Amino acid sequence: MFYGAMKLSVGNGLKLAFRPWVEGLEHVPDEGPAILASNHLSFSDSFFLPAVLDRKVTFIAKAEYFTSPGVKGKLTAAFFKGVGQLPVDRSGARGAGEAAIRSGLEVLARGELFGIYPEGTRSPDGRLYRGKPGGLARVALRSGAPVLPVAMVDTEKIQPPGQVVPKLMRPGIRIGKPMDFSRYQGMENDRFIQRALTDEVMYEILRLSGQEYVDMYATAAKRRIAEEAKRKAEAEKAAKEAEREAEKEAARKAGENPGGDAGRAHSSGPRPHGPAARLAAARRRRQERDRAA
Repeated sequence: MFYGAMKLSVGNGLKLAFRPWVEGLEHVPDEGPAILASNHLSFSDSFFLPAVLDRKVTFIAKAEYFTSPGVKGKLTAAFFKGVGQLPVDRSGARGAGEAAIRSGLEVLARGELFGIYPEGTRSPDGRLYRGKPGGLARVALRSGAPVLPVAMVDTEKIQPPGQVVPKLMRPGIRIGKPMDFSRYQGMENDRFIQRALTDEVMYEILRLSGQEYVDMYATAAKRRIAEEAKRKAEAEKAAKEAEREAEKEAARKAGENPGGDAGRAHSSGPRPHGPAARLAAARRRRQERDRAA
């Protein structure tokens, strides 16, 4: 009931404000379990996709969204529950994976739609990254549910990092044909089968989205980007410190050389600078000589 109310308010609001376009709605079954395996460009992906579907979609979300203290935390938890997201503790990688699998199997056992992001996290730069093999493959093979590849298009442009006010533009959603992996039934613990199934789904997502593909995990890419940003900040800090030290050294040398420019400046006042100033000084010296003669 709460999901229906949130869908009417939030879902209809998103559709009216952003007018997302959709292709492939006919591939979503009217009833029965199915897995929606999507690329992940934005925080809003989990809201736009359910907004355009008639059926309920359940995603998993990190537990912090459900356990934050205070009034804001309670409202956030109520919102995420209302839009059909389940909390998963991601403090331990293996434990998080098992919790996600259990949650997905429970949703599918009820004959509902389960949404999952094979990349494991949002893309840091809009490109499509290598899918993690464990979660998607094991849920698909244990449940026997069909997998629908989904491509979110341009959702990352609506609210880029650091932008407070969302940009009103039309994101897109492409839903591919259901993929049947019954040929791998009973082989869900084989890591080569997990890899093959995941790569097959990621290829379909790539075909639908038109993204550039990167053969590495998005989590590793995020670490690399963070490390590069840290090195750049450290290099800039070191350059500024070196510049300050150079200025201090120049000031120290000027103080130790009273016969130099600094000393002359103290004994005879400011020195003229520029052609006009030098010409005026020469004219004054000539006038003084004429008066003396």
